[in-house]
Amino acid sequence: MASKGNKDRVLPGFRLTLGFTVLYLSLIVLIPIAVLALRSGELSAAQWWNTVTTPRVMASYKLSLMTSLFAALANLLIGLLLAWVLVRYRFPGKKMIDGLIDLPFALPTAVAGIALTTIYAPNGWIGSLFQPLGLKIAYSPLGITIALIFIGLPFVVRTVQPVLQDLEADMEEAAVLLGAYRWRSFRKVILPELVPSLLTGFALAFARGIGEYGSVVFISGNMPMKTEITPLLIITKLEQYQYREAAAIAVVLLLISFVLLLLINFVQRWSNRRLHSV
Repeated sequence: MASKGNKDRVLPGFRLTLGFTVLYLSLIVLIPIAVLALRSGELSAAQWWNTVTTPRVMASYKLSLMTSLFAALANLLIGLLLAWVLVRYRFPGKKMIDGLIDLPFALPTAVAGIALTTIYAPNGWIGSLFQPLGLKIAYSPLGITIALIFIGLPFVVRTVQPVLQDLEADMEEAAVLLGAYRWRSFRKVILPELVPSLLTGFALAFARGIGEYGSVVFISGNMPMKTEITPLLIITKLEQYQYREAAAIAVVLLLISFVLLLLINFVQRWSNRRLHSV
């Protein structure tokens, strides 16, 4: 007779699947991170600190974090609007637009970078319109932010869209019939349900933006202290055979990403508890 514990297991072969999961995570995640940390540890403490705190490296940290933050915040609003339109309205071409949302996932990042640079360069279709106004899009932090918005938008849309589909429109209609304005009903009834998914989409878009390379390297211009992102600086160190220095910079970027993701996950759990306690 099967034990009660075996009946509660959905997948057969628990030990086998658990072992495969641990092996996969070790080979793909844990061991590479450990090797990266060990390689950076070959530097002395003074060398390690001097490597990760040079003005050029600090400028790249600031640029990568700020552009990723602004792009993720922009994707919160744009992604919410797109998800709302795709779920709540019917219009010609809806399925095509819904499919185009996933284009950044399928499109090679280098192709996306070249396409964005062609459009937003000073002689491009859009860049030429802003050039007489003195606004430079490509080869500036603004261009980097636009590229990160492009690659991060699907994360927000695809995390918010299922939640909106599960929400019943009757809740909003009942709030309106009871005298609540549209904006108030959205803010009091719908938005609290969307906060966890919005935070998840924000975290995914933000994390992707910090480590993005292919779509940014073309449109950034790669000017040290101005438009040089941290992943590009790591590649530069590798091309110069400075493997330990590249590993040290990568470890710092990894730590920053972990800390920020932990903070976002903490806020997400707090919002979930607050939502279920109401």
